[in-house]
Amino acid sequence: MKKWVVRFVSLLVFNIVVLLIVGWLTPARVGWAALWAGIVMTALVIWVKPLVEKWFRSSAAKSAGGRTKAGEKLVEFFIAFAVAFLIWIATVLLSGVRIGGGFFGAIWAYVLPPIILLIGWAIYAAIDDKVESHAGALYDKATGTKTDAVDAAAPPVPSPEAAAGRRELNDGLTDEQRRMLDELGG
Repeated sequence: MKKWVVRFVSLLVFNIVVLLIVGWLTPARVGWAALWAGIVMTALVIWVKPLVEKWFRSSAAKSAGGRTKAGEKLVEFFIAFAVAFLIWIATVLLSGVRIGGGFFGAIWAYVLPPIILLIGWAIYAAIDDKVESHAGALYDKATGTKTDAVDAAAPPVPSPEAAAGRRELNDGLTDEQRRMLDELGG
């Protein structure tokens, strides 16, 4: 449960920022609808995007043998753009985001936001581990729970057998041999 909450909230914050950038750079009117649009977009990205992407990729895989390497990259870009476009259209339809700016503005409000979403998703993919670990720490702090992960900076506590093995590596003697030598000398 924690994993999903942390992932949802960290992606939600990131999507709200991306939506505000979309509203700032395009004729799309985001404004105060950014919060609800962020929730809608985050739900779509987490649960619907993988299914749509899988469907597009399976359809494109049927003709993969006839494409060159450049053609394959072009198909991958168009699949990513089509998925971003569908996510954008669903977000506009299910939230308070409005498309404005006349005919040409509306074209740019439908074409440019998916490109901005693709760039945003690429940035999020590059930093998601750090963002989610930081959000997880904040979640643990807010709920008062401890993390299950062991701190990487803290050395592990050695078992008695491991400590005896290290001592044996240092001088070549087992604990029993070391005790016998101590008894002879003392």
